[in-house]
Amino acid sequence: MSTRRANHEGNIRRRADGSWEARMTHVDPDSGQTRRVSFYGPTAKAVRKKMNDARDRIKCGAPVRDATRTVADWLAQWQSTTLAVSDRKESTRELYAMLSRKHLEPPPFGAITLDRLRPTDVEALILKLKGAGLADSTVRSVYTVLRAALDGAVRDRLLAHNAAAVVKRPGIERVEARHVDELDATALLRAAEGLRYRPVLVLIAATGLRRGEALALRWEHVNFDDKTLRVEATLGRVGGQLVSSVPKTKRSRRTVPISPAIVTLLKAQKAQQAAERLHAGDQWTDSGLVFTTEFGTPVDPRNILRTVQTAAAKAGIGRVGVHTLRHSAAVGWLESGVHIKAVADLLGHSSIAVTGDVYGHTSDQAARAAIEGRSGALGL
Repeated sequence: MSTRRANHEGNIRRRADGSWEARMTHVDPDSGQTRRVSFYGPTAKAVRKKMNDARDRIKCGAPVRDATRTVADWLAQWQSTTLAVSDRKESTRELYAMLSRKHLEPPPFGAITLDRLRPTDVEALILKLKGAGLADSTVRSVYTVLRAALDGAVRDRLLAHNAAAVVKRPGIERVEARHVDELDATALLRAAEGLRYRPVLVLIAATGLRRGEALALRWEHVNFDDKTLRVEATLGRVGGQLVSSVPKTKRSRRTVPISPAIVTLLKAQKAQQAAERLHAGDQWTDSGLVFTTEFGTPVDPRNILRTVQTAAAKAGIGRVGVHTLRHSAAVGWLESGVHIKAVADLLGHSSIAVTGDVYGHTSDQAARAAIEGRSGALGL
């Protein structure tokens, strides 16, 4: 004999097999239709709790139950919809999709269903990625992708809560930027004499531009009269193609002063480009870029890396990359007393905190000079 207990928005009854069932009706906010849902358990108390929890979820605008589709299935849909229409840079969208396919979708993590995903699962994933030797920045990016995707699941009422949102974002251990002193930087540039893309290295070493910013520089953004250039884009490889895109932050879009020596270098570059244009004839592509191939097309960033590596090997300087020249410019400015805010502006950093984290402890010499200068000022 079954027993029924009334309960405002539903009822509870004992089933023939001795288990309990709670039934309730609710209006689906998406369709507007009235739906019935049942909850089962070993006791009346257990099913009442399930029903009350469901009522609370409905009041908060959450689904009655979390979806039972897998994390991998949802991530695939999220990539093709929410991520695809987002205002993130194309290169960022491609990176997020790659990280999802490589680190989130494969089992066992990708096989977890959304309704069973717990914060501990996310924490276990982070530990697994770190144990595999992935860089801190990569682990954080994977977490960022997962959290954004689960936010989409909450928005689409597939989940009541985002399991990743209550997990602490993985930290990144700051590593001091590799730089060379002025003597080595000068030797490297001298060793690059005769190499086609030496002017790119000189510009980066003198202004602190990023490689992609230098390669995306257009003649219309160079002002010889005011001795400035304007950073408006960055060039990089996306999906196997060279793509020019806007910088990630507003601070990266900036005006950079250039010295008379750089003005001379850029004028020489313009003359060289004009000669190449005549030689190429109808094979020339008018890209408007300052640095191009012999046919006017954009320069592959990898060619700049090869140039600096060739020059470094010739100069006998180890562990040097293109960004080493940018870092060296930053350290040189800071050591010569340039205010950190001015350095942050020149580099296009989002804040001086970034500049301080990356370059704030690079020079023992600068710290010693500060202490000795202070002692002198005190007459000690």
